[in-house]
Amino acid sequence: MKVARILIGGEPFVARVDGEALVPVHRDSGGADGAWIGWTSDQAAALPAIGAAVAIADAEFLPAVGSPEKILAVGLNYLDHSAESNLEPPTAPLLFAKTSNTLLAHGAVIRCPSDLTTQSDYEAELAIVIGRRAEKIQPAESLDHIFALTVANDVSARDAQFDDGQWTRGKSFDTFLPIGPYLTLADSVPDAKNLRIQCRLNGVTMQDSNTGSMIFDVAYLVSYVSRFITLVPGDVILTGTPAGVGFAREPSVYLQDGDVVEVEIEGLGVLSNSVSTSPVGVGGLNVAVEEPA
Repeated sequence: MKVARILIGGEPFVARVDGEALVPVHRDSGGADGAWIGWTSDQAAALPAIGAAVAIADAEFLPAVGSPEKILAVGLNYLDHSAESNLEPPTAPLLFAKTSNTLLAHGAVIRCPSDLTTQSDYEAELAIVIGRRAEKIQPAESLDHIFALTVANDVSARDAQFDDGQWTRGKSFDTFLPIGPYLTLADSVPDAKNLRIQCRLNGVTMQDSNTGSMIFDVAYLVSYVSRFITLVPGDVILTGTPAGVGFAREPSVYLQDGDVVEVEIEGLGVLSNSVSTSPVGVGGLNVAVEEPA
């Protein structure tokens, strides 16, 4: 069972995927208020339509999640990506955060302003959406706390990321987290540890792996995070990217104006976004910030 957040007549709805159509079944408040986060497949299937169905091809998608309290991500969670980054594989999940201004819908434009970054990179990732509060849970309990899985692109400004020596700025530019188009409810995913994951840039496959190659799997990650950070409905966890990212290639490949990036995860859908590098007019890469008087 898949659902999506879409706009109909300028209003946000949650819609059930029915073949090639989206059937609106819930008016979306935009927040993780528990009104729909946590549905089971049976609950979603039983909901009556509250409007006319919309063809998927004609739909205006919203980010798959609206207002998560937290967006957490895991670095270096595939052995091959650790190797291409010339870093030792982590012995525990390497956590960092992305900010909510990064959220972007399927079909929308990733903005990589050329006066702020010239080294924007793609990262195909499986994303977890939490459905029930999770605090210090065991891995065996994790699946009971997951609402859905979805497709994400952890866009990263490598120049900012590497210059800073930490990842907040480089990972959190506006639009740097395309996510969607659908939420695949967790009870309809047979095995999150065996999903093919790919990234295509202008039709050329750049990443091609399987979630079974993760160092720390989905259940472990949810449990691990919950030891330190209480998870609540709507929270998002990005599970890491496999090898093939742009900065590690010879020569490096960075996102260019007009590029189209597709991330596909088996059974979950294809997330597609174009790229704009139009400058924002802040006066160059090394922005001088005036000190307060």
